[in-house]
Amino acid sequence: QVQLVESGGGPVQAGGSLRLSCAASAYIGNIPSRYCMAWFRQAPGKEREGVALLYPTGPTVYADSVKGRFTISTDNGKNTLYLQMNDLKPDDTAMYYCAADRTYCGLSARAVHWGQGTQVTVSS
Repeated sequence: QVQLVESGGGPVQAGGSLRLSCAASAYIGNIPSRYCMAWFRQAPGKEREGVALLYPTGPTVYADSVKGRFTISTDNGKNTLYLQMNDLKPDDTAMYYCAADRTYCGLSARAVHWGQGTQVTVSS
């Protein structure tokens, strides 16, 4: 059973930075090197949208809205996924979720494993 636990959210002013973490635990070995992992977000009244994707082989994909501002990365030794968010904007306010899947790699919300989310609130 894959468990994902996000942390690092909170309030921040526009232009500021946050780093989100997603700790993955499982009995089947290192998660980031075996799974596609991604960050999603969902604002009130909106659909969940993909923000950043990391393939187990290393390539990354970003939503246009965050390109150049957000960076997805992993620390395989810690079995942890990160999302560095810079130059935050009020439109980035949302609940942020970590997701993992052995076979699906994409920014549609089809992954099998999800965390509970961490709230990011950006004030202007």
